[in-house]
Amino acid sequence: MGRFRRSVSCAFALVALVAVPSLSGCASGSDTGAADPTARMIESTKTVGGEGVATIYLAGGCFWGLEKYMASVNGVLEAEAGYANGVIDSPTYDEVSTGRTGFAETVRVEYDPDVAPLPFLLDLFYDAIDPTTLNRQGNDVGTQYRSGIYYSDPADLPTIERSLAQLQERYETPIAVEAGPLSAYTPAEEYHQDYLDKNPGGYCHIGRDLFEKAAQAVPDPSQFPSQSDVEP
Repeated sequence: MGRFRRSVSCAFALVALVAVPSLSGCASGSDTGAADPTARMIESTKTVGGEGVATIYLAGGCFWGLEKYMASVNGVLEAEAGYANGVIDSPTYDEVSTGRTGFAETVRVEYDPDVAPLPFLLDLFYDAIDPTTLNRQGNDVGTQYRSGIYYSDPADLPTIERSLAQLQERYETPIAVEAGPLSAYTPAEEYHQDYLDKNPGGYCHIGRDLFEKAAQAVPDPSQFPSQSDVEP
């Protein structure tokens, strides 16, 4: 599904989800708004994490472009298109596209924090979205296209909160990126995986120039955890 790459915050912010029609180059259908996520079984056909590997889940519009964008980053080991934080079991693309399942099109990102620390990945993520638009990115409209950061490791929460606070400082209007624990996740169907590699002319709300920028990006040394931040 994904591709292996070169080398291999306690409150959380939640934006209100509003009911809007679903319009997109990815999917279409009516949208009555997302229900509150509840704790559900997290399912995946892939092994999540491992020694020296961390995982974060990023939602930002159509997952075709975001998957390719994150997979382009040095230190990202795998990027997988999927559906996160909804209220039904084993959602399908058609079900998510109605906007009534609570799921967001999401990319599961497995990465090496020694090469690509989380603050670095989040900064790149913000570059690929408009963080001030609610339930919309590009031509994609609906709660399934909301922007969000979902974590499976609670230790990531302070980093996420700090990153979002720094992002808000750059905007006069409130940012619309939700953050919280991952409550459910299902990989998308196979034809969604590496979609833009299979369909180079496919729709994408992310500018093609950003793929190359992501591939060339290098983290600032200050983005790596200091020794004092690491438990003995």
